[in-house]
Amino acid sequence: MSSSKRWLRQPLECGDKAGFGVYLHVPFCAHRCGYCDFATYDDRSHLIGRYTARLRTEITRWAQRGPWPAVTSVFVGGGTPTLLPADDLAGLIAAVRASFDVAHDAEITVEANPETADQAGFRTLADAGVNRISLGAQSFAPHVLATLERRHDPDRVPAAVATARAAGIAQVNLDLIYGTPGETDADWAGSLAAVLACEVDHVSAYALTVAANTAFGRAVAHGRIREPDPDLQRRRFDVGRQILADAGFDHYEVSSWARGASRRSRHNVLYWRHGDYLGLGVGAHGHRSGRRWWNHRSIERWFEDPIAGHEDLTVDERAMERLLLGLRVREGLHPADVPPLDAAAVDDAVGAGLLQLSCGRFQATADGWFLLDELIRRLA
Repeated sequence: MSSSKRWLRQPLECGDKAGFGVYLHVPFCAHRCGYCDFATYDDRSHLIGRYTARLRTEITRWAQRGPWPAVTSVFVGGGTPTLLPADDLAGLIAAVRASFDVAHDAEITVEANPETADQAGFRTLADAGVNRISLGAQSFAPHVLATLERRHDPDRVPAAVATARAAGIAQVNLDLIYGTPGETDADWAGSLAAVLACEVDHVSAYALTVAANTAFGRAVAHGRIREPDPDLQRRRFDVGRQILADAGFDHYEVSSWARGASRRSRHNVLYWRHGDYLGLGVGAHGHRSGRRWWNHRSIERWFEDPIAGHEDLTVDERAMERLLLGLRVREGLHPADVPPLDAAAVDDAVGAGLLQLSCGRFQATADGWFLLDELIRRLA
């Protein structure tokens, strides 16, 4: 048996063995895109200084509640973190380093929009320890970008990739969205070709989802734009899988492709393996050993008292979360990672073409990945 097959037969590093991450949320945007359902603001820039100061305080206060495991990943998301002055952003990362035991090889990621890429700013981030940038490309078709209310031109994306690398940040992820109303097959193929031309080592591609409380949701409800077509999105998913696989990318998670295991998103893998993490900032969530908590989405409420609520998950709830998250990754789940599954439910999911048993593991098929909610419903 090959070493890879032997590894596949072993339990994954799940739960507290998966590492420990710190997520920092920066809620500020120059413009809030119509599809965005995150805790973001495009009319609170006057609060940036106050917010970063309070976030540094939150970092320190949480550190004092330790001891904490060594931090294996830091992720600064938003919003658009690079709207902050680079020195302020670097200061947040420095606060994490000063307050926690950050591993010497920790992955430190900052999200950025292409139009905010600046070599001096990126160099400041690199000097602070940032070794990965995640760029919101979304599409390379101008009319699709317009529908998504993105503010950058397609040419800004390869320029931003080059800027990151020139600043000493070698790892770059590009985010894509597929299935936007008005996007054609040629648009999607062109976006994938443009991504490959950028020669990045990680790609994340997501089907457009429309939440009711967003501008897109209201537009769909009033018939101003079409709701995304799930059959079309499935075709886009299949095309993306094939093109990226042909280019040497490893499709290791439903929405994630990497050029080899060393280029996987370590922070996101921690989530999918049901690991522990601190979520700091407006709307952020945290989890440790079955206790989950979440912060206020309102920045004014967050200033008063960050935490909005918490819950202690039951054994069954933790098992279902581990199942849902674990089936997102290609390796799937070893039976030792979850409580025994009902044999009839497993047979039903296998018969429906959603689940397979391979190398002693439960793994979602391509259909199961795209219909993950249906797969979990059958197994629950």
